[in-house]
This record gives sequence, structure tokens and C-alpha cells, in this order.
Amino acid sequence: MISYSVTIDVPNLEAGLHFYQQAFGFTERARPIPNLIVLQAGDRTLCLFEKPTGSHPIPNASIERNYNPHWTPVHLDFHVADFESVLAQALVAGATCEQRHDPPQHGSVAFCRDPFGHGFCIIQNQMSPKQ
Repeated sequence: MISYSVTIDVPNLEAGLHFYQQAFGFTERARPIPNLIVLQAGDRTLCLFEKPTGSHPIPNASIERNYNPHWTPVHLDFHVADFESVLAQALVAGATCEQRHDPPQHGSVAFCRDPFGHGFCIIQNQMSPKQ
């Protein structure tokens, strides 16, 4: 059996904690080191790692970490039953909705960004009726 977690770099640990608690209901499970928080929501684990703007992702890297708005090929998808409520909650917590689709044959999807520039999607659970 393989278990996994997702780690998100944030420029400020407390701001990251606040956003993911408010937007998606994660709770703090542990702080194994001062700049790392382990969050839990149900059986899902999310880690927040404080890394300052301008730091290098790996030793001797020519690029520097930045938190400008971006979208990576790997991103989080939050599958939810109550799409409208979760989207509203994320927006109040500081997310930005970049694009939204509401096709009648499928559930809604919102392409969003957290306050640190990371892209994620909120996807209406296909098993739930469209609100």
C-alpha cells in the first residue's frame, strides 16, 4: 500500500494555514519542524512548507522561487458535493476564480488560485446533483 501527501510551498506559514483551514476545512495535525505544518481533512493530508520568495528550490538552481500567479501541470483538484458553498468559502478565504464552467451535462468546475499564486480546481462531485 502506498500513502501520499501533497506539499505546497508558501511564503508565510500562518497565512497558508489560515487559507487552507478557511477554504477547505483542513485542521492542523502536526508541526514536525518550525517551517512545516501537516494538515488533515478526512483521510487527506496536506503539508505547507514555508519557503521565502527568492529562495532556490534546489541547491545551485539558476531559478528562484516566486509566488506570482502560475499554473503547473501538477495541481490540486478538490472534488466537492456542495460546489457553490465551497467556491464561496474559498473566495472569502482569499482565492481567486480565474474561470468557471457550468456545462449542463456535467458538474461545475472552477479554475482558481490560492493567495500564493498556486492554481487549483474545485470540481462538483459527479455523483451529486447539480445545485
